[in-house]
Amino acid sequence: MGKVTGFLEIERKDRGYAKPAERLTHYREFTIPMPDPALRDQAARCMNCGIPYCHTGCPVNNTIPDWNNLVYEGDWKNALELLHSTNNFPEFTGRICPAPCEESCTLNIDDAPVTIKSIECAIVDRGWQEGWISPQLPKSKTGKSVAVVGSGPAGMACAQQLARAGHSVTLFEKNDRMGGLLRYGIPDFKMEKHLINRRLVQMEAEGVELRTSTEVGVSVSVESLRANFDAIVMAGGAEMPRKLEIPGYELPGVRLAMEFLTQQNKRNAGDDEVRAAPRGTISATGKHVIVIGGGDTGSDCVGTSNRQGAASVTQIEIMPKPPVKADKALTWPDWPMKLRTSTSHEEGCERDWSILTKRVIGSNGAVEGLECVRVEWVDGQMREIPGSEFTLKADLIFLAMGFVGPRTQGFVEQTEVAMDQRGNVAANTKDYSTSVESIFACGDMRRGQSLVVWAIREGRQCARAVDLFLMGETELPY
Repeated sequence: MGKVTGFLEIERKDRGYAKPAERLTHYREFTIPMPDPALRDQAARCMNCGIPYCHTGCPVNNTIPDWNNLVYEGDWKNALELLHSTNNFPEFTGRICPAPCEESCTLNIDDAPVTIKSIECAIVDRGWQEGWISPQLPKSKTGKSVAVVGSGPAGMACAQQLARAGHSVTLFEKNDRMGGLLRYGIPDFKMEKHLINRRLVQMEAEGVELRTSTEVGVSVSVESLRANFDAIVMAGGAEMPRKLEIPGYELPGVRLAMEFLTQQNKRNAGDDEVRAAPRGTISATGKHVIVIGGGDTGSDCVGTSNRQGAASVTQIEIMPKPPVKADKALTWPDWPMKLRTSTSHEEGCERDWSILTKRVIGSNGAVEGLECVRVEWVDGQMREIPGSEFTLKADLIFLAMGFVGPRTQGFVEQTEVAMDQRGNVAANTKDYSTSVESIFACGDMRRGQSLVVWAIREGRQCARAVDLFLMGETELPY
């Protein structure tokens, strides 16, 4: 490394944020980037590890120490080239990845990991500012064609890699804009959508045909894709939400989190209310909001509700409250279970754990409250605590309890592929092939609900498998 004593001399420092009172007035990103000298210092903290566990902690296996060293030396262009060698879209992961690489960092043993995520984001942002990122055209065309269905991070990564290998690629998206979960599931204050748009421009220049408002299995049949393409990639994501079937769940004030987030993202994109909310406007303005589910989607509902002017926001979770600090002796370098407080939580939110919902209270079609009971977990088994029943005031309840798998109607049914025991499309991570020849699957549709960074990895690896299937050999990276 360029400065082998850097970790001893320089303290960890990360990006800052605009104050909550200011950032709650808009839906833009509010991260405050670090200046170049500070980034250089943080890159210098990357120590000369015997085994850099950040490599395996990162799902796309970023060569983190190498580009940290290049940033320390001021060689940003080569740092960008190295970063792109393993990750098609580091501006996405540099904003919304939970950074398992930092949890695996050797310096995290002392709770002061290298600020890998911030450095990654700075490298790619610098690349766009300097004009270093341009289309990568294939040396020649193969004459083979591939249909990639689903334009989330897995589909985008897969399509881009296949186009760079020389195949004719068509990327299908059922919504009116490309991006999948990135576009409509992640709030703009975490990742603005112009970041997706400029990648799509790059991909079109590389030869990817973009087909929006085209739902495979509905407006286009799988049979027609099989007749017109040499291979099909299923990259549609895990869209079936986990249900909450308790008395009163059918009231109109109980809504899916993703519907709420999608509406606001469409408004931010300039859509009128008819296009943004075809099934009716969901508004948290002036309301007491309950978010059921303690994950990232729930956190996004908290941030969006506060920006809409909710009277109060409460987030509840059925699992116990995690410890504030992980037991490093037991968990490092693996991903630890510990309490995570997001920027949305810091903007205003009551949080509670070990809560089981029992009944939605309402009258005249309106939600008025949520009956709950506290639970305890003994030997992995949940049991209600007698006498712990209570009621939360609520006007609007969001279900953010995760997703159980892909939608099977239409596209999946028509492929006739085998499903695994969890309800996902059955395919391994060696060749990503399904039970039907020439049909492949990757991302959340194959692995279940997961991270954007895992989707990018699977899209890249699936592209390699498809290229090998079509050509008998491949030069795409594994």
